[in-house]
Amino acid sequence: MKRAATSLAAAGHGVGIALDALRGNRVRAVLTTAGIVIGVATVMAMASVISGIRQVVTAELVSVGPDNFVVERFDVGELRLAELGDGKAPWADAPAITLREAEMLAALPGIRSATPSVSGSATVRVGRNTLPGVEVEGTGAEWPDYRAGTFVWGRNFLPAEVDGSANVVVVSEGLAREVFGGVVPMGGSVWLAGMPFRVVGVYRASGNILAGSDDAWVAAPYSTVLKHLEAQEEWMEVLVVPAAGVPRAHAMNRVTAALRAARGLRPLEPSNFTLTEQEGARKLFDDATRMFFVVMLALSSVGLLVGGVGVTAIMTISVTERTREIGVRKALGATRHAILWQFLVETVTVTVVGGVVGIVLAGGGAILLARLTPVPATVPLWSVVAGLTVSAGCGIVFGIAPAHRAARMDPVEALRHQ
Repeated sequence: MKRAATSLAAAGHGVGIALDALRGNRVRAVLTTAGIVIGVATVMAMASVISGIRQVVTAELVSVGPDNFVVERFDVGELRLAELGDGKAPWADAPAITLREAEMLAALPGIRSATPSVSGSATVRVGRNTLPGVEVEGTGAEWPDYRAGTFVWGRNFLPAEVDGSANVVVVSEGLAREVFGGVVPMGGSVWLAGMPFRVVGVYRASGNILAGSDDAWVAAPYSTVLKHLEAQEEWMEVLVVPAAGVPRAHAMNRVTAALRAARGLRPLEPSNFTLTEQEGARKLFDDATRMFFVVMLALSSVGLLVGGVGVTAIMTISVTERTREIGVRKALGATRHAILWQFLVETVTVTVVGGVVGIVLAGGGAILLARLTPVPATVPLWSVVAGLTVSAGCGIVFGIAPAHRAARMDPVEALRHQ
């Protein structure tokens, strides 16, 4: 108990000395902590951005529906470059999804809706207001089953309008704000690719991924998009929503069996299509960000290494400057353990101060990013703990050599030091 109290007292004394040294020599303080600050701030900033993007990705997946899935021509998540000398595209052996197949899937038991979907982009013009590069999604009339939300004005386009390739559109609430000022006049229309389209409804999606770009979109009958907006039918997807009470796995099994039978695939032949579920999309995102995290962690470790070397150098200088003090303490009965503990505490204090500064800088950057961009960057608690742990660890690793040198000093030689 007495030894613990002595150690705590020595720790408090060491912290005080370290803080006084930082205040007394600011240039040395900056040089000592710069690498630690940069390393910790980099890791924290990266964790904040990834955490924010993950939040909006998760919100988007939830808004789409946890049980919904997409039938695609091939698995985009496993897209690989063709081998050298082989010009064969990875989707060459996968036939395009057809409208007939989409209709077949929609008629399956346990399926609420199966909606064809093709994508394109166009410049939207209303009077003098022009918005280039707006996403245009061509779907069937059942698309609201897949994309959760509400109509804030008007209605959805009708199956008859899909069959007749009518020039009607539903616009997002964000697009309505951009080009109509938020209020769509009766009979209002927009121009897409030089053609007029009547706006029949305004839709507010319950979740948007990176709302700054996805909030402005247009939904139109897929037949119209294929006819007028140069969308490619060979990249058609089918948005599938299971019926109420039907597990996603059962619905996916039924869709897989029906498509394999329709395409005449034998039992041992691999499927020439893919089903993408929301968990798969999240896993793809996690895999991509994990690689990014590893790369950034390697880069930030360089800053920590440089900072650690600086800490070793500065603390070695500090030990040399305080040689007589060490001799006096040993002459008064201080043990090697006490000297070692004191200098380790001082080193850890210096590196933790650098870590705190890095955390503050990263937190300020996250707040600024959240206010200036659509990414809701937040500082996760685990990254704060990790930043403090890493900075303290750097103090122990890079401070052990100077502390060991101070502890092993001969008191007589130390007292003679000038």
